Amino acid sequence: MTIHIGAAKDDIAPTVLMPGDPYRAKWAAETFLDDARCVNQVRGMLGFTGTWRGHPVTIQGSGMGMPSLSIYANELIRDYDAQTLIRIGSCGGMQDHVGIRDVILAMTATTLSTPSRGMFKELNFAPCADFGLLTAAHQAALAKGTTTHVGGIYSSDVFYDERPDLNEQMMRHGVLGVEMEAAELYILAARYKRRALAVLTVSDHLITHEALPAEDRERSFGDMVEIALQAAFA
Repeated sequence: MTIHIGAAKDDIAPTVLMPGDPYRAKWAAETFLDDARCVNQVRGMLGFTGTWRGHPVTIQGSGMGMPSLSIYANELIRDYDAQTLIRIGSCGGMQDHVGIRDVILAMTATTLSTPSRGMFKELNFAPCADFGLLTAAHQAALAKGTTTHVGGIYSSDVFYDERPDLNEQMMRHGVLGVEMEAAELYILAARYKRRALAVLTVSDHLITHEALPAEDRERSFGDMVEIALQAAFA
């Protein structure tokens, strides 16, 4: 048990999927895991543990933004010895060839700052995914026939961004999508020598202003969860 996670040590699996929304954690656990049970309810940030094809898996909500994710990822790694952490979440598309419902596998995560920024001082650390997870996820996505893009994303500090000039530079330099958590997850994984990946579903688009209808989200997010699970145990 930690300050923010009420689970017993044996209740957390070595493999953890981390959606931002705790209710998405509940949905994913009930949909994809066998014998899923709730192991955390502290502050309403739900966590569940069960099995997938015989492998123990925990699905733990991370909350929105890098400061919130940093709390949960730190405790999962340091107190529960989590070895593989995969963010499953939504993102905004930032390139014309990236469509709604597509999946993005984040090779790198650009950011203005993270909770770890002070540690690096003047250094611009380049956080990246675990290559084994990345390649396994790509293979799983191809096998499913899911339209998938591999490349850099942008982890933003803010949701209501008023920097169109910054977005323009991200698009100009090939950034595929924007979300709010992956960069700090990758930094923590590098620090503690763990495996990390972000598997993201494009739910809206900064160029076309399209948005995924609510009734279509479950099916599209389901592809993302399956890809993450297959990558974890490839």
